[in-house]
Amino acid sequence: MIEVFKTNVRIEHQAIGLIQLIHKTFEGYKANFDLQDRDRILRVESNDELINSSELILLLNRLGFSIEILADEVPFSFPEILVN
Repeated sequence: MIEVFKTNVRIEHQAIGLIQLIHKTFEGYKANFDLQDRDRILRVESNDELINSSELILLLNRLGFSIEILADEVPFSFPEILVN
């Protein structure tokens, strides 16, 4: 399972510290930031279980960071309908 979050983390050393905290707090999670993305993306992956998004959000909020789940943006299209 992979969950992607939008954050307000801007400084690399903060991101590194948060990744270490996430790895320590949530055993089995693999986390990384993309601070170059306009949404300051945090990606969290777990092979063993579902991502506990609410606990992760609460953890970062308690530290003063803004974080929200980034919705999937999959383009939706209708299949062509053939009319005879």
